[in-house]
Amino acid sequence: MSITNLVGIFIAAILTENYVLCKFFGICPFLGVSKKLNTALGMSAAVTFVMVISTAVTWPLYTYILVPNDMDYLQTLVFILVIAGLVQLVEIIMKKYMPLLYNALGIYLPLITTNCAVLGITMLVLDKGAEDPRFGYAAALVNAFGAGIGFLVAMVMFAGVRERLESADIPESLKGLPITLVSASLVACSFLGFSGIVDGLLK
Repeated sequence: MSITNLVGIFIAAILTENYVLCKFFGICPFLGVSKKLNTALGMSAAVTFVMVISTAVTWPLYTYILVPNDMDYLQTLVFILVIAGLVQLVEIIMKKYMPLLYNALGIYLPLITTNCAVLGITMLVLDKGAEDPRFGYAAALVNAFGAGIGFLVAMVMFAGVRERLESADIPESLKGLPITLVSASLVACSFLGFSGIVDGLLK
């Protein structure tokens, strides 16, 4: 796969195939940890790290161990175990070196284990590889990194919106979760403007 194709995959994962705003994966941390910019950045960095490393581990596991031994039915179980181990590693590092961020993320940090965005990226790159033989290990890693950056972009954008909402004059009936969901839908709609932007790069 050419550099142009890899760039197209990366840009698509951020903009036109954003896992949060276009595929609606990872909504739980998106709504729960986006109240403040610093926690949004911390969660995004953790999710990006787990996405890339889990893809780096699960892709060869599936391709060279599970499939040749007719154990591909264990895919979901194996992937969740790998992700859980990586999340534990991130949690230990944050607790030791970034205790303030660790405490701010709270319950949402261990929930990365069951974050459908992380599990989704590890499984969807395999589906893309099945559809396009050119989509190999390098493309899977680029896609995973792009998905993590896309998660970061969505989180930072929404954190900025929610911080502005705190000082806005919101009707009583929309305060709380309703205005949060309305704002999230508007942010998601803004990404429709990027539709088709990378079609030429992916051909």
